[in-house]
Amino acid sequence: LHKLPREQKRHQQKHSGPKAEKKKLKKQKGSTEDDDQKRNPKAFAVQSAVRMAKTFHRAQDIKTKKHHIPLVDRSPFEPPPVVIVVVGPPRVGKSTLIRCLIKNFTRQKLGDICGPVTIVSGKKRRLTFMECNNDINTMIDLAKVADLVLMLIDASFGFEMETFEFLNICQVHGFPRIMGVLTHLDSFRNNKMLRKTKKNLKHRFWTEVYQGAKLFYLSGMVYGEYQTQEVKNLGRFISVMKFRPLVWQTSHPYVLVDRMEDLTDPERLRTDPKCNRTVSLYGYLRGTYLKNKGQVHIPGVGDFQVTGVNFLPDPCSLPDAQKKRALNEKERLLYAPMAGVGGVVYDKDAVYIDLPANHVKQQQDMVRPTTELVHSLIDTHATLDAKMASSKVSLFSSSAHLETTDIDQEEEGCHGKSVWDPNIQRERRRVVFSDEEGESDVSGSSDDEDCDSEGSDQELQEKDKDEVNFSTFLKEARSKSEKTGKTLTSSVPPVKKQKLQKTKGEKKIITEVLEFADSEDDLEVCEKMDKRVGDSGHCSEEDEDESGDEVEEDVSMEEEDSTAEAEGSFYCFLSSGAPRWKESLQQKASEAFLRQQEAAPNLRKLVYGSVADDSEVGGMFRVIRPQKCKRFQVNALDCSRFNPDTSHNWEAEEMLNSIMDCFVTGKWKECQDAATLLKEDEELFGDFEDLETGEVHEGQTGLQDQAENFENGKDNDNEAEVSLVKVDEEEVLKNKRLEKKRRLKERFDAEYDDGDATYFDDLKEEMQKQAELNRLEFEDVDNETRVQYEGFRPGMYIRLEISSLPCEFVINFDPHYPIILGGLGSSEGNVGYLQMRLKKHRWYERILKTRDPLILSLGWRRFQTIPLYHIEDHNGRHRLLKYTPQHMHCGASIWGPITPQGTGFLAVQSVAGAKANFRIAATGVVLDLDKSVTVVKKLKLIGYPYKIFKNTCFIKGMFNTVLEVVKFEGASVRTVSGVRGQIKKALTTHPGAFRATFEDRLLMSDIVFLRSWYPVCVPQLYNPVTSLLLPVGQKDSWAGMRTLGQLKHDLGIRNKPNTDSLYMPVNRAQRRFNPLHIPKELQKALPFKSKPKQQQPKGKMPRDLQRPSVIREPHEKKVAALLHALSTVHNYKRKKAHLVQHTRHKEFLQQKEKQEEAKLKRQKEARKKLYRVMGQMEQKQHRSSLKGVPQDD
Repeated sequence: LHKLPREQKRHQQKHSGPKAEKKKLKKQKGSTEDDDQKRNPKAFAVQSAVRMAKTFHRAQDIKTKKHHIPLVDRSPFEPPPVVIVVVGPPRVGKSTLIRCLIKNFTRQKLGDICGPVTIVSGKKRRLTFMECNNDINTMIDLAKVADLVLMLIDASFGFEMETFEFLNICQVHGFPRIMGVLTHLDSFRNNKMLRKTKKNLKHRFWTEVYQGAKLFYLSGMVYGEYQTQEVKNLGRFISVMKFRPLVWQTSHPYVLVDRMEDLTDPERLRTDPKCNRTVSLYGYLRGTYLKNKGQVHIPGVGDFQVTGVNFLPDPCSLPDAQKKRALNEKERLLYAPMAGVGGVVYDKDAVYIDLPANHVKQQQDMVRPTTELVHSLIDTHATLDAKMASSKVSLFSSSAHLETTDIDQEEEGCHGKSVWDPNIQRERRRVVFSDEEGESDVSGSSDDEDCDSEGSDQELQEKDKDEVNFSTFLKEARSKSEKTGKTLTSSVPPVKKQKLQKTKGEKKIITEVLEFADSEDDLEVCEKMDKRVGDSGHCSEEDEDESGDEVEEDVSMEEEDSTAEAEGSFYCFLSSGAPRWKESLQQKASEAFLRQQEAAPNLRKLVYGSVADDSEVGGMFRVIRPQKCKRFQVNALDCSRFNPDTSHNWEAEEMLNSIMDCFVTGKWKECQDAATLLKEDEELFGDFEDLETGEVHEGQTGLQDQAENFENGKDNDNEAEVSLVKVDEEEVLKNKRLEKKRRLKERFDAEYDDGDATYFDDLKEEMQKQAELNRLEFEDVDNETRVQYEGFRPGMYIRLEISSLPCEFVINFDPHYPIILGGLGSSEGNVGYLQMRLKKHRWYERILKTRDPLILSLGWRRFQTIPLYHIEDHNGRHRLLKYTPQHMHCGASIWGPITPQGTGFLAVQSVAGAKANFRIAATGVVLDLDKSVTVVKKLKLIGYPYKIFKNTCFIKGMFNTVLEVVKFEGASVRTVSGVRGQIKKALTTHPGAFRATFEDRLLMSDIVFLRSWYPVCVPQLYNPVTSLLLPVGQKDSWAGMRTLGQLKHDLGIRNKPNTDSLYMPVNRAQRRFNPLHIPKELQKALPFKSKPKQQQPKGKMPRDLQRPSVIREPHEKKVAALLHALSTVHNYKRKKAHLVQHTRHKEFLQQKEKQEEAKLKRQKEARKKLYRVMGQMEQKQHRSSLKGVPQDD
């Protein structure tokens, strides 16, 4: 058996002893850093002042780098949805990621991603997803409106050019938040390679965005979708992300259009299919406030004037403010009209309804009659006439069924008659009996008097029994009529279904349901009426007027009693003789009226005289209300019917006293009474002491207190209770004074004690106060009034109507391309000269040429223009450049739309198709908006001298007329050799000739030139890029003006080169210069070194002085050769011996150096030994001298 390992002995804490006591004491006190600092102050002292200063400076630098310029928070209370743009090259997984995120937030699957998709992601945030396709126009447009960019990168391939292009576009137009997402990670089989790829991509991504930018990894796909947990983590980051406002977005209103409707007249389309269209565009307003009738720009289309703007109900509204952790199923809304997903959409022409199956909960016990009617119409197999002929109707449960053959016989009983009622402004169908025709009306208004006159004693006795059985009687009658399953004849309209419910207090709340409605709006209204319980009944005049005659056809056959409508509407089945339930109608109506009076009135109706009209939706159409909403008209006091018992007698003193405090002379609240407020001020500032004289001044309150104390002293025995009450009042007043002083002190301290507050904190607080002030200004005002004052605020779902849009916009509409409405400022609709600072992009392969057309993205616009590049010289002159500098900024002048200074722009040479190379040619910023900069180019005028008089010359060939010479009189000229001169005067001999003076005498071969500057005009070309007007599938092939090189290439043109511009070999004739001639006077003044030396050249030696050459004999030649050989051998031996001697001497020196080192070492050791002995002797002497000293000393 294996031995079990012995368990390690655990540490036992000590419960007694000094260490345990110390621990207990430490635990009780709870030691802090301050205690340690007090206990050991040296440990916390400054060790190095320099290091402490560096640490402090570094901490302050890090803190300051985090500061941004605080901006006023202008975001609305309900912000618009956050725009999330999903960007990436083709086939990288953009649509799949959007579908997975939508499924994560809304539990719904979406097929094709077309246009913006808006969802509710949380209690306070909505998201709008937009897919960016591989078109540079779409990239530029979406970069301007994006709040968050999800940049998808194929990890198996690496970075593609589209990623870097979009990053550079974002850098120019305001950098939104960017998150990278790596896909296709499941293609890696080697984990080491996967980790290395992740690291490389992450660091390259950080280089382009910022250090620490978030990069998500989607490891793989399961059944065509990304893994749920990874998508959920990405969704959490998106839900809690904060966004910094971008300057361009916060200063301009814009709309990302999610729906488009063509409102053009069909007759006009039939006659002229190519006419301009009137289009309504829908979307959430973002940015800043939008004014009506303003000017907007649609990128890819052009500038347009807005015909009208109005706001609509939010189709994807945020959930109600409730304390809960998550959204329920009904609050997870999804709105994507271009993708065919959304709820009820109201329009000017129609109402679109789309209810997903998972949101519709059908209840078996409550089936809508409308559904039955629709199903019965769909499943019908017989004609309407056949059904009407075979239909039967029974009015009562015990009565016989009536057929169509019996109608002629029954017509003698009763028939209907339409009567116009001026009181309620509608037609009423009166029931007329043949035997009572002409005697009395059977309308609801006369039933009270008839029932009172026809009552009998027997009916009075059975009154209570009838009231109990009335509800069951009506239910049985309805059930019998429903079981027949037959419809009424055309003479009898459908009857409304009535519900009677009894409450505990014997109060009946009757709700009505439309049995057959003309539209679903009627059903919605009726459902709202069903849910309304305890309504006050004070209808507004608008409600009464709006419920018109259209609903007359759906009103039930019975007539409603005007006084009984407040309690509920009853079926009126009349036969010969008065029914028992008619008894005591006056008393019932009176009780119903009193109950309505006790209910809470509509305060808005009482104060303002009208209530908000909620029947109008979007300013376009009205909701049709059923006629039953007029059932509360009985609130108007009608003394001809009855006299209510609770009528107010305003002459009575009690009634007058009850409303006395409502007026200025009445008794107000203590906090609002003027006398009380003045008294508090006197108490606060009444008593004071004069610091100079020391005299104490008492206010009125103090004197009154003294008087009160004096009176209380007199009547101390009689008024003991009064004195106690006054003491309590004094105590209360004292507490009030102390509280007021405390508040004043706090206010003073807050105003004058800065504390640790910095300028940045004060600035932030000021911005926060301004934002709060902006928010509170129109907080309690309704939307219609707010829109008139401040415009349409961001976050509203608005509808913009634009007329005169090109027909190609509607015909070639493609939902995959975004439609953006960018609001323009007051001056941004004009076109003029713009001065810019431009730099060629370092990744663009070619330099840019002046006068080559460029496509600029500036503000909301994309347009083509012709720039002129220039650079500023040291003297302020703007000199024209033929090409842009390679690695330097230069100026650019264009003709284009006026855009605010400081706005960034980018330039591309072509937007057609996709190229392998980087497409962004240049970036820059707007500097000026006027024509103050004059661009000039250098112009050299060349002339030739034809007469020379010392330093004066006559020049020809530079000008053509005398007038040109006069214009340039006094101008400086120079020759190629560098001799400077000046133009003096024109000559008459040759046209354009002039006289000029120079520093030195010219030669006839010299060339004279004049350097001048010629102003250049900026070409006026502004060509908007209309890519959205192209046919579907060709929107990325817009081609504008071509460059000169492209034109030559396309047309096959080759220019003949200028012969003067060709490089040719230079053959220069050798020039012979005259000898230098120095005057004698100048030679005398020169120093000796610079004087010319007069040396005679050596002539030939005379023959007599020349030595004759010696010719040796053969024997002499042999002797000379032998001597030469011997000398050569001797020289060699001597050289060899010298080398041997040198080597020996070198060895000797090395040996001697070693000996010297050993000698120095021995001397050093000897000195050490000597010094040691001397030191010991000195110590011994010192000790012996100390021993000899007496102790007394």
